Amino acid sequence: MGILTPLTQESTSVLVAQKLREKIIDGHFAPGQQINETLVSSQLNLSRGPLREALQRLSQEGLLVNKPNRGVFVVELTAHDVEEIYHLRELLELGAAEIITNQQAGERKRVSRKLLKVATKLTDAADSEDWLGVSKLDLQFHTTLVSESGNSRLLRTYTTLATESLICMTNFEKAYPTQSSVTHHLVLAELIATGSMPEIRAELHQHLSL
Repeated sequence: MGILTPLTQESTSVLVAQKLREKIIDGHFAPGQQINETLVSSQLNLSRGPLREALQRLSQEGLLVNKPNRGVFVVELTAHDVEEIYHLRELLELGAAEIITNQQAGERKRVSRKLLKVATKLTDAADSEDWLGVSKLDLQFHTTLVSESGNSRLLRTYTTLATESLICMTNFEKAYPTQSSVTHHLVLAELIATGSMPEIRAELHQHLSL
C-alpha cells in the first residue's frame, strides 16, 4: 500500500473522510481491502478518534463495510450492484431533468450553459486521453444536473450514488467512460435548454445503459 501524506492542518473527521474517499475512488484502496487503522492514523499523523469518525461516515455512505471482529473493509461491488447503481442514477436524473424542464425558458438555458461548460472540459479531457479526469468530470456533469433541480434530498441521495459510480468506473470496464459516451453530455446539455422530456429520457437512457 502506498504512503499517505500527513494532513498539514488540524485534522477533522470530515477532512479525513474526504481524503480517504478520494483514495477509495482512485483505487488506492482496492475493493475488499482492509483499512488498517494503525497504519492510516500514522500516515495521516492523527489520533484514532477522528479516523474512526471518518470511517463511520464512509460506512454510512456505503463505501466501507464494518465486519465484526475483523475490521473495516472497502466495499466490493458486483456486476449486479453496478447495474442497480446506474438504474437508480437514471431514475434520479430523470426526476431532476423533469423539474428543470418545467422551469421558464431562461432558467433552462442558464442550466444548459452551466452543463455545457462541464461538457466542454470533459471533451477536452477525453481528447487528451485523461480518462481519470473524464470520469470525475462525467460525475460532475450529472451531479450538476441533479443539483440544479433545487431538490436537496434528491441531491443528497444522488451524491452517494455518484461516489459509488466513480468506484465502478475505476474497477469495472463496462462502467468506464468511452470516447463515444463523451458526446452524450453535449447533447444532454443542449436538450436541457430546448428538448422535450421524451428526448431527454431517450438520450439519458442510452448514455447510462451498460
